[in-house]
Amino acid sequence: MTKEISRATCLEMDQADPLAARRDEFVLPENIIYLDGNSLGAMTHAVAANVERTMREEWAQGLIRSWNEANWITKAMKVGDTLAGLIGADDGEVVVCDSTSVNVYKQLAAALDMRPDRKVIVSEAGNFPTDLYMAQGLIAHLDRGHELRLVQPGDSVYDAIDEDVAVVMLTHVDFKSGLIHDMDAVTRAAHDAGALMLWDLCHTAGAMSVNLNAAGADLAIGCTYKYLNGGPGAPAFIFVAARLQDQIRQPLTGWMGHNAPFAFDIRFEPASGIERMLSGSHGILGLSAVETALEVWQDVDMNDIRTKSIALCELFIDLVETRCTGHGFELISPRDASVRGSQISFIHAHGFEIMQALIGAGVIGDYREPNVLRFGFTPLYVRFVDVWDAVDKLTTIMDGNVWQDPKYAIRGAVT
Repeated sequence: MTKEISRATCLEMDQADPLAARRDEFVLPENIIYLDGNSLGAMTHAVAANVERTMREEWAQGLIRSWNEANWITKAMKVGDTLAGLIGADDGEVVVCDSTSVNVYKQLAAALDMRPDRKVIVSEAGNFPTDLYMAQGLIAHLDRGHELRLVQPGDSVYDAIDEDVAVVMLTHVDFKSGLIHDMDAVTRAAHDAGALMLWDLCHTAGAMSVNLNAAGADLAIGCTYKYLNGGPGAPAFIFVAARLQDQIRQPLTGWMGHNAPFAFDIRFEPASGIERMLSGSHGILGLSAVETALEVWQDVDMNDIRTKSIALCELFIDLVETRCTGHGFELISPRDASVRGSQISFIHAHGFEIMQALIGAGVIGDYREPNVLRFGFTPLYVRFVDVWDAVDKLTTIMDGNVWQDPKYAIRGAVT
């Protein structure tokens, strides 16, 4: 591929890209190549305008009246219905609220409650740490002999699912390597064993097509600030299949999850449907940002998203392995695009320093311990020419040993 590809060819690919016009909807700094949308998505112009309008009109002028007049009270459900279409859910099955970590806790507690005779949560040792931390915290709090059974790298998750398992919790797209789990097959295995299936869609939603209902998934959670571009710390989402909503009970029984919150009854009575997964008051500014960020997905064909994602990733792999050969990079993402998400990860003994040098050169990716350079490819705004230019800068950094400058070894609080 690289024998024929050139920067001019990449520009031609951008001109033929059916998603090219979407880039204009985003605020992107000049002279920056942003390959970290899998950590924090870029902001759209519309988000900034709508959040300001929410503050200046609905908050400043409407004040408390806006809970009714601007429909703040239903916004978590309304935004959830909008998001549902991107993950294969139906209206009334998704609500946007709280953080990913809090929602993991809610969902795991609810799953254990629905399988009271089972004591095992299955996950992976390589899962994103917050999922594991929340499971550990819940088990310690319950103190009823529950177990977190972790599948080690190289082992089969299917072998860990047996009649003792209450819930299987997996991240659909691995946060380090980008490996995709077979949602249909794993969900079926969980159900065959009598367990519930909880999917983490943090690296899936907005990056590729997924269909929770077609797979028969029971529960799911995910964030909105990565490929969905909802903003830093934007509220996360919860999915509960409609067939389970009348029986599910979550532990954080706050007033917004009450059947009649403004009756001020001292006894908790859960709301019907997905609203029972709510806890406290909605964060309206965050919801306003997510609501507007989701508008960019109108009329976007997820097949175009996936096709471009694969093409961007394939180009990046090919260019890095051809132009940076001999510099010690090892691909840990799957070569098979059908089981790889919208990211590429290489390991390198000096991964941290190299990533810092790249950022200093205007190419923003991220680093994950112990030695992973991770690059996210967001098809809505990443161009093919960005891939060419990013690898060009990486080549310069490696050929010239630029990364050896001591300043690139200095670590901040966030890596």
